[in-house]
Amino acid sequence: MIARVLWGAVLGGVFAAVAATPLAAAELRAGTAVVDVTDPGAEKVHDPSLAKVLILEQEGRRGVLVTIDVVAIGGIGPIGDQFLADLRARLTREHAIPPEAVIVNASHCHAAVCADVADRVVAAVAAAKQRMVAVKAGTGTASEARISENRRVDLVDGSQADMRRAYAMPADDAIAATAPIDPQVGLLELDRLDGSPLAVVYLFACHPIMNPPRRGTSADFPAVASRVVEEALGGDAVAFFVQGCGGDINPVRYKEVDRPADAEPLGSMLGGTVLAGLTRIETTADAPLLITSELVQLPRGTDFEVRIERLEAERATLVDGLTPTNISFEQFLPALVAQAVFPGDPGRSRQRTLHERDLAADGPDETAEHDRLLAAEVAAYRNNIDAMERITRLNVNLELLKSHLARRDAADGAPLDAEIGGMRVGDFRLVTFPGELVSGVGLDVKRAAGHPTAFVAGYTNGYLHYLPTVRQRANTGYAQEDCDCLVAPEWEQVFRDGAARMFSTLGAE
Repeated sequence: MIARVLWGAVLGGVFAAVAATPLAAAELRAGTAVVDVTDPGAEKVHDPSLAKVLILEQEGRRGVLVTIDVVAIGGIGPIGDQFLADLRARLTREHAIPPEAVIVNASHCHAAVCADVADRVVAAVAAAKQRMVAVKAGTGTASEARISENRRVDLVDGSQADMRRAYAMPADDAIAATAPIDPQVGLLELDRLDGSPLAVVYLFACHPIMNPPRRGTSADFPAVASRVVEEALGGDAVAFFVQGCGGDINPVRYKEVDRPADAEPLGSMLGGTVLAGLTRIETTADAPLLITSELVQLPRGTDFEVRIERLEAERATLVDGLTPTNISFEQFLPALVAQAVFPGDPGRSRQRTLHERDLAADGPDETAEHDRLLAAEVAAYRNNIDAMERITRLNVNLELLKSHLARRDAADGAPLDAEIGGMRVGDFRLVTFPGELVSGVGLDVKRAAGHPTAFVAGYTNGYLHYLPTVRQRANTGYAQEDCDCLVAPEWEQVFRDGAARMFSTLGAE
């Protein structure tokens, strides 16, 4: 299902020639600009949304990295599907930047941005071009394991569930194991020749969804982290957050309800980690620049009808299994607590239980029979609650499956075009993809590249919804990543093979 190198370039050069020619290390020039893209019509603004531009040039060839505080580049959210094509056309026409040399990454925060984002980005590119200076580049990594957690859990029945604010978590006794995170922070530092910092690109995998909507539109923890870095570096240094493979990664303690959610501590910790990592980087003027891309085709899912039928059947079974009970929620809760705190003597002292038993020595022990019947009522009510929570999860994910079935049918099952991007600046090697890549895929692809500074980013140059692993795609627990998904399981191998080719082109071998 792969369309082999339909187009590709090294900042405008020929793809095939680049693969065979050693990378040059001519003077590297760079410039930056930042523009506010917050929706002026937003009812409340917690913090602004920014578009940041890093323009790069070597031997007259130009490329640009754009990061935007927005949920996606097309597909969903306020940025339309034509945005990328229109932006690339304008940058080619106005600034001699070829389409394949334009990389646009969405942080995936759920912020409200203005309608004229493209106009503002083009203006920022023009400003950044005017500010270009000769730079040195350096690459490194850091590790931040404190601020994220995998949203998926393995259940004792062999399925998986996910953590969303749209529905409840499974009961504790149903959870068998958690899944890993990717704590790596990828770092690219660009300094002027006098050593003063110009830009920092840092890549990390985690959904920026910690500031709740009631606070107003927000760029979430990446905005905090970038502010920490920029304030510490001083001058006009710009920090660029690039979203990694965060499809199944949540902010840590995302589901806690005993305190207000707050992105500030998470961003502060990430910013500190970035700064610590920068202290270990040495920049050098010997920094080759390479940007290229390859178009592949991903097969659409063909099993939506089967999965919908199974899910609806499970929901019907759960509904049919709801049990009539004699107790209400107001009676259920104190009875449940009493059984947990005083097992064997629910709601009474041990003395009272023994006294009632003595009175029943010559007749039926009605207290014991009452306790038995109440325990059965509490268990039935608890089962009803469990079924209700399961039905809620099924309802939410059923709608996702139905929406993607409609998308497939509207497209007559045609495969999905997906762009694998590649960017190298010095030792910094980045492969990008337009979907919500999950952490396991990102970890595997980086390991397969075999290079310590090989990084992977999703949410780039388009949006193809979630891209779960083969195992996640077949999950009978119906998590969001499994259901908010357009592609067939074979997508994963297409991407793995394409990423390997791209890393080879970038020299990550």
